[in-house]
Amino acid sequence: MKRILTIALIAVFALGAFASAQAATEVKMTGDARIYGVFFANHNFTGWNQASYSSATRWTGAGTRTEDRFQIWERFRLRSDFVANEAVKFRLGIKVEDTWGHGTLTAANPEVSIAVYQAYLQFKLPNCDTEITAGLQDIDLPQSKLFYSSPVFGGDRMAALTVSTPLIDDTLSLLAGFGRLIDTNRTYDTTTTQVADEFDAYFLALPITLDGFKITPWGMLAVAGDSANYWSTGFGQNLVSAGTWAAPSLWKNDQNAYWWAGGAFEITALDPVKFYADVIYGAGAQSDRKKSKRQGWFIDAGVEYTGWDVLTPQLFGWWSTGEDGSTRNGSERMPTIRPNWGAGNSFLFDTSQELAKEGNMGVAPVGNWGLGASLNNMSFLEKLTHRLTFTYVRGNNDAKALRYLNTLLGSNPYFTMGRDLTTQEYVLGVNLDTKYMIYENLAAVLETGWAHGEFQSSVWGHRLAAKSRDGDAWKVAFGLTYKF
Repeated sequence: MKRILTIALIAVFALGAFASAQAATEVKMTGDARIYGVFFANHNFTGWNQASYSSATRWTGAGTRTEDRFQIWERFRLRSDFVANEAVKFRLGIKVEDTWGHGTLTAANPEVSIAVYQAYLQFKLPNCDTEITAGLQDIDLPQSKLFYSSPVFGGDRMAALTVSTPLIDDTLSLLAGFGRLIDTNRTYDTTTTQVADEFDAYFLALPITLDGFKITPWGMLAVAGDSANYWSTGFGQNLVSAGTWAAPSLWKNDQNAYWWAGGAFEITALDPVKFYADVIYGAGAQSDRKKSKRQGWFIDAGVEYTGWDVLTPQLFGWWSTGEDGSTRNGSERMPTIRPNWGAGNSFLFDTSQELAKEGNMGVAPVGNWGLGASLNNMSFLEKLTHRLTFTYVRGNNDAKALRYLNTLLGSNPYFTMGRDLTTQEYVLGVNLDTKYMIYENLAAVLETGWAHGEFQSSVWGHRLAAKSRDGDAWKVAFGLTYKF
């Protein structure tokens, strides 16, 4: 299969060259390469693995495997645009990514494993600025730009059809789309009984730009089939309630609707002081059993001062509803799909790390609240920049709900120590990141992080909580990044 993929790739480029010669199609290529080593001690605050799903009712518990602290990662991404004219193009994005000594790039037995991560057709309707994009594409729900991507869905690809068009020049535009995130059985279900094995999403955004002010109201509706495979994709614990596993287990309905409504706000009227905020409400499975419902709020806000050349100070915070003391009334945390949120490149969150693999602690933004400060874009020498960020996170979840599910299921992936925090637990994180531009497109990057957490033995068990007190988590990652 890997040889077939390689041959297919060569064929694509050959066809592209042929098309260029025969139909004046222009091929433009961009991409990036990253090679870096990561030393990461005390993953998940214990040095052991998190629990992980294999299906809705089967999983591997936490603390069954120990960490390997040092890895070398290599990533290569190539994006090829086959441009017919200013109005029509096709994008093919491929990637190779793995650790040295395993699978791809193995020294003793080299292999080539190529994956497609972008593949879409993009064109404008004749005689207007309406643009249509169809295929596997990058999707980010709106978020104010101090915060990296979205706590609902961001920083990831989706097979989707999107339409964007200006409604009022330089003032109001529209983005609408449909995406299919999961189709487990594809053409045929496993028996002659049809099942709901799809997970579809419909989204709409209306960016409004005025002098010194920008607001983007948005909404998304998702239809979740009960037979779709949410668990190996990591969507499951993000969508369902904690009461889902209590008898009678799982959903009653074949399909459940999930919806989100929010707004992203950016105020630059007082430049160089700039303000940012986001407000989001989400709910799902509201017509299912009471214990299966999930709904909640997420709010963030931040401010930065951009008037200095040598650094940009930033302050930020967020608040999200957490679980109350019962699982029988559903979940009070906002449902999410693929969260990718954070500020200041914080070591605690899956956010904007350039050296991304083994790059953060994976703390959940929902169900928690926190404060942070960052000294961003520090530059005292030419070509050398730094960023220093401190973040404090505390839980909004009642310990009773977390303790109940852990007692019912044992070590499980739904609630994870260090990711989901009770009102009595907190996590501190610090990261110091440095970049030196060797050449215009070649950089040496150093990312460091430290995290400390305090966790309740009565919730997570003595073994995991005691192990977290043996030593704090920290990482040092160093590598080279090249963009072309």
